[in-house]
Amino acid sequence: MTPMSASVSSDRPFLNRRLAAFGTTIFAEMSALAGRTGSINLGQGFPDTDGPAQIAEAASRAVLTGLGNQYPPGPGVPELRTAIAAHQQRFYGIAHDPDTEVLVTAGATEAIAASLLALLEPGDEVIALEPYYDSYAACIAMAGAVRVPVTLRPHGGAFALDLDELRAAVTPRTRLLLLNTPHNPTGTVLTPAELTAIAELAVERDLLVVTDEVYEHLVFEGVHTPLAGLPGMRERTVTISSAGKTFSFTGWKVGWVTASPELVAAVRSAKQFLTYVASGPFQYAIAEALALPDTYYETFRADLAAKRDILADGLTAAGFEVFRPQGTYFITTDITPLGEKDGLAFCRALPERCGVVAIPNQVFYDDKSAGATQVRWAFCKRTVVLQEAVERLGRLAR
Repeated sequence: MTPMSASVSSDRPFLNRRLAAFGTTIFAEMSALAGRTGSINLGQGFPDTDGPAQIAEAASRAVLTGLGNQYPPGPGVPELRTAIAAHQQRFYGIAHDPDTEVLVTAGATEAIAASLLALLEPGDEVIALEPYYDSYAACIAMAGAVRVPVTLRPHGGAFALDLDELRAAVTPRTRLLLLNTPHNPTGTVLTPAELTAIAELAVERDLLVVTDEVYEHLVFEGVHTPLAGLPGMRERTVTISSAGKTFSFTGWKVGWVTASPELVAAVRSAKQFLTYVASGPFQYAIAEALALPDTYYETFRADLAAKRDILADGLTAAGFEVFRPQGTYFITTDITPLGEKDGLAFCRALPERCGVVAIPNQVFYDDKSAGATQVRWAFCKRTVVLQEAVERLGRLAR
């Protein structure tokens, strides 16, 4: 007899309606396209070389000596929490208790999810700078909160925040500001003056702030200023960073939260039901990485600045309008000078046209028309790869 198969008769979709609008991430789609066409992938932001060999060796040593092979402590291994606190003191003069004010997460993405799930309730409004990293929108939706975008707009060769627009977006229902500086995808670095104004607004309106600072060591012009160090912000700010961008080990997924004990306790309450713990041996390795000398950070930044210039100059020569980033390892361009109007269609066709993959910025906007002609490129690749990509992109001009 043939066994009967059960059928599902309900008309209700399987996927939770809060997530139905998101589908497969653009990163997965474009990376798959790169693989199918053999194109150079300047879409997804991951390096094509590993980080320092001594840090890889530290991870290997941890595995082989049994460090972290079983569940690590929920807040993170003490060595890493101590190293994170030392990092914040060393670079920014901000003191944290590693036992109560530091939480290790499965990358910054989990830190963002845990923070928003912990701090928001259904109906709360969250102001996010647009364009935004796509997980922001999904996490806000999962929390049942309402996303209120404030758009960074092209001005003078960069993307600028309108502080009056930010202030006007705050309502009695606003619970939280979600910031990202250095900013992905635009490369904007908020200035100390802008951050001071944001801090004053947060204090005045009694808002919480979650700030994503994963590109903190990739500032080419200006300076990175942690919001938590400004007056009135220590007790209302959750600061997020990670090892992936700074040390080029994105697959290790080691991130962290620093905040007041009360905020860390709240975020930990959500985090424990997501991954519980992760990346045990890698936590010990990143503890060593954070203690690398200043020369490591300086060389890393200089190398990426040189790569930024190679790609930016090549994109300019190919006919794009280029917004040279102040930070991160992404460049945003406008395709209008090429006679194009639809960034998504442009990116889907680009591999066949010249063997390069990029990301359409419109997926990072609520108002798709605001980013319709923008395309993002990653320059965290080997110099020879960037040079080949520039050569291929030159076909567009020809």
